[in-house]
Amino acid sequence: MSTATIRNVLSGDGDRFVYVVSALAALNGLLFGFDTGIISGAFLFIQDSFVMSPLVEGIIVSGAMAGAAAGAAVGGQLADRLGRRRLILIAAIVFFVGSFTMAVAPNVPVLVAGRLIDGVAIGFASIVGPLYISEIAPPRIRGGLTSLNQLMVTTGILLSYFVNYAFADAGAWRWMLGAGMVPAVVLAIGILKMPESPRWLFEHGRKDEARAVLKRTRSGSVEEELGDIEETVETQSETGVRDLLAPWLRPALVVGLGLAVFQQITGINAVIYYAPTILESTGLGNVASILATVGIGTINVVMTIVAILLVDRVGRRRLLLVGVGGMVATLAVLGTVFYLPGLGGGLGVIATISLMLFVSFFAIGLGPVFWLLISEIYPLSVRGSAMGVVTVANWGANLLVSLTFPVLTDGVGTSATFWLFGLCSLVGLVFVYRYVPETKGRTLEAIEDDLRQNISLAD
Repeated sequence: MSTATIRNVLSGDGDRFVYVVSALAALNGLLFGFDTGIISGAFLFIQDSFVMSPLVEGIIVSGAMAGAAAGAAVGGQLADRLGRRRLILIAAIVFFVGSFTMAVAPNVPVLVAGRLIDGVAIGFASIVGPLYISEIAPPRIRGGLTSLNQLMVTTGILLSYFVNYAFADAGAWRWMLGAGMVPAVVLAIGILKMPESPRWLFEHGRKDEARAVLKRTRSGSVEEELGDIEETVETQSETGVRDLLAPWLRPALVVGLGLAVFQQITGINAVIYYAPTILESTGLGNVASILATVGIGTINVVMTIVAILLVDRVGRRRLLLVGVGGMVATLAVLGTVFYLPGLGGGLGVIATISLMLFVSFFAIGLGPVFWLLISEIYPLSVRGSAMGVVTVANWGANLLVSLTFPVLTDGVGTSATFWLFGLCSLVGLVFVYRYVPETKGRTLEAIEDDLRQNISLAD
């Protein structure tokens, strides 16, 4: 593509421009996914460099989760105060620093510090990526575009698996962790071509700039949408972060927090973080286990693409029900396989296939739909802060699972741990059926209007 062509794409033409800037914003997800996946392979070789107990192992893996919870705790307010675009740039810089710190870590405390720094960047990125895309995308394609962030998460995981495999023979875990500096630089460069969110601009009195951005991201007239945004902004004096517990906002808060917790306690990141370790226990060697995770990562990407193609057609709610239901079934099989004696051979194959199916069902449901829904169901005045609260809960649950997984498997066994995740998935399925709304094809302002009028989100 020539320089002139790139300039024309970035100068407007409605949907084409929206696709480009949404893809750039989705690079936030790449940071998220890369850090999630890279530790899984690097950890096999970190164990050879440092003497660690199961608890210390959990601390190293979960250090990023603790940082992400901290980043998410302030990220929403920073997104509301500084703007979505500036926070994306800050996330890229912080991620670069964290990756460098891990690569040169001389001991476990410095390694954990690097994981914490990386985590802060991920906390920022996990909020601002889907938030930015949801606010800049037209309603008719908002689901697919916002889900690009999750696609980049899965792509980042897959990319990290290839990086792990490339350095596995040499056991070069420092190169694995340091490779995270590359996507951070790519994101920092990409942000230079992205406009600010039109809704954030309008909220901060920059109406002409908001109109200009909307004209670049819409094919037709933007006046009606501007009018909806203006009407929403005029009601902001009635709301604030403290009002998240107000009766009219409570249903949205319950949905967000519930999905945030269930996305993690159903076990996905235990599988992602410890996939090579789990596969190694089936009789595969270090390198073969890492190679097998490449297959898992590929399926994760492919099924996320399937979800993107379906989410604006069949809706958010149906994808969640199918995805969580499938997770219940595959976790039951995994628990049974690990319970039976002699895990090698045929049972090892069944375990690997079950892991792949589990990831597939997550990738079409809880993976993309959670991040999409929390970017849609909160009012503009508290959207960043509300997403911050929900994302803190998500990373807190992630921290709990990643920290306790080695301890659980050591204490009660792998089979009981998978059955526990299956039970959590079953409860999550009931929660989705009873409380999760359908937001397909609706404007953000219409969703907020339903909240204000006490219309049930699940209707």
